[in-house]
Amino acid sequence: MRNIISFLSMVLLFVGIAGPSLAYSQRDLLQKKADINRLKEVLVMNQKWVTYPAYSDRQGWDTLFGPSKDIYIRRGESRLSYSWKVIKATDYLEFAKSGSRKVMENPFEDNNNAVTDLFLAELAEGKGRFIPQLINGTFFYCEMTSWALSAHLGIQKDKSSLPDYKEQIIELTSGDMASAFSWIYYYMKPEFDKVTPLIAERLRSELQKRILDPYVNNDTFWWLKATNNWNVWCNFNALETYMLLENDPDKLARAVYRSMVSVDHFINYNHEDGACEEGTSYWGHAAGKMFDYLQLLSEVTDGKITIFDNAMIRNMGEFISRSYVGNGWVVNFADASAQGGGDSPLIFRYGKATGSKEMMAFAAYLAQGKVPAMNGRDIFRIFKTMQCRDELIQTKGELSRAPYSWYPETEVCYMRNDVFMLATKGGFNAESHNHNDLGTFSLYVDTIPLFIDAGVGTYTRQTFSSERYTIWTMQSDYHNLPQVNGFSQKDGGQYKAKNTRFDSAKNLFSTDISGAYPKESAINSWVRSYALGKKGLQIKESFKLEALLQPNVIHFMTWQKPDVSTAGKIVLLVGKREVELSYDAKEFTASFELVALEDPRLSSVWGKEIFRISLQAKEMKKQGTYTYSVTLK
Repeated sequence: MRNIISFLSMVLLFVGIAGPSLAYSQRDLLQKKADINRLKEVLVMNQKWVTYPAYSDRQGWDTLFGPSKDIYIRRGESRLSYSWKVIKATDYLEFAKSGSRKVMENPFEDNNNAVTDLFLAELAEGKGRFIPQLINGTFFYCEMTSWALSAHLGIQKDKSSLPDYKEQIIELTSGDMASAFSWIYYYMKPEFDKVTPLIAERLRSELQKRILDPYVNNDTFWWLKATNNWNVWCNFNALETYMLLENDPDKLARAVYRSMVSVDHFINYNHEDGACEEGTSYWGHAAGKMFDYLQLLSEVTDGKITIFDNAMIRNMGEFISRSYVGNGWVVNFADASAQGGGDSPLIFRYGKATGSKEMMAFAAYLAQGKVPAMNGRDIFRIFKTMQCRDELIQTKGELSRAPYSWYPETEVCYMRNDVFMLATKGGFNAESHNHNDLGTFSLYVDTIPLFIDAGVGTYTRQTFSSERYTIWTMQSDYHNLPQVNGFSQKDGGQYKAKNTRFDSAKNLFSTDISGAYPKESAINSWVRSYALGKKGLQIKESFKLEALLQPNVIHFMTWQKPDVSTAGKIVLLVGKREVELSYDAKEFTASFELVALEDPRLSSVWGKEIFRISLQAKEMKKQGTYTYSVTLK
């Protein structure tokens, strides 16, 4: 029962169910482009939409792989003696037992990478050297009960963490592997048939059973109407698998239209402003995977169904270029990491399709004249990266340095000048991958994080369950926020910001975060405002309380160890600069604590520790104003 509850909680969190706070506009951009009958007229049949070389076209593959050819061959060579790893029943069950996902995922991911390494090496070399081991991998996967992750098996009617042989489900990894094996079938079937036709026949049968049939016949997959990255991710894989395998025009049109209806749910939920509420490092899985879907849909309809001229689609793309701080650092609300910067070929392709020179220049800036040889199970992106490589390298790189980026519907705002970059947010506490963080901010000095969002640790069963907000990284007390009357922010769609505004003339962002706290906190209003100037940041809190329960505490999370020895100011060393956080010593007592980072997902970004500064109010009062400033010494 606990596992069922955990999975249902995960679904609610992923979908972002938040009652009246849901942003949903019935745009239906794709459905307005074509119905099933129109699709039958425009779909490019029999895989004639594929623009990559034939298996035997050695010159074509040499050109496509370019300077990366030897890298792909060496990767394949490293897999020639690979021992396929059996995922045991206890590996699956460990998710329900301890909450660990990695026990199952690590060996599975090794197998996944081995399959694609062998496949790409064979395309690169074309001598048949990698085919026997690729057949081993293909046969191994055909014998598996499921290609789904243990953490996602709650989609099954049987809610255990063990794959149910009676039911095939489509989720992120099963879809990815289906797409990869569809490409393997497309290119390798003639070569497999030279050994025995049973191999390709079996693979085709498994893809029918695991993906093609469930996709059109199962209406219970929650992601079909989801508003987060699962929607576009799963639909992209289904579309690609269908287009590589199915040649019946009626069946194909039905499946493609089903994908369009589903993806419209994702687009309808997103705001016109284009911000990705799942966080910057999820952009590639959300807006980025939506772009992959839209690009594939355009290709398989010979350009007849496209929405790349829509301003909202472009805005969704440019969010990634605006969210980049510099030197690998990005703004990271929600479950996103503070490091990353994005997939430069994906960003470049998105920018080219939507006419965004900003995105193309940003992608070139990230690439720095080099496009790495991608690996992993996303064959579509690997092929597309090869196709755009030369053009990307030849493009001049440049960062967006807009003085501000304001996303009024998502309630996210960025401001920057020559020294500082500030990121602030309002919103509500049931966003996809939500943290209880209304009113928080991140501040960067010379692109170095100063006041931070720690991010999220390694995913476990608890991460997407009813236990989510017992994890410290999700709590408002570990964000740059106040604890009011002894109360922290609560999770749920009813906990939302009010009157969120941005004044571009004053570089001033403000939001009333009182609605993020429970009624028991006795808050009438708590307006937090940020003003960024050339000399630094001014933060102001104006509040009214109905009752006095406990002293207010203002928290600041920082990467640098603070010096609180002088009343009224806290000194932090950022690079070679000293920065002061000034406060009224008559109002507050300052202290700090070390927060040890034992989780590798956090320590790989921040190191072994971060720090939490606490300003505790000396006097309890029902209304008043707190002010703080952040300036260079």
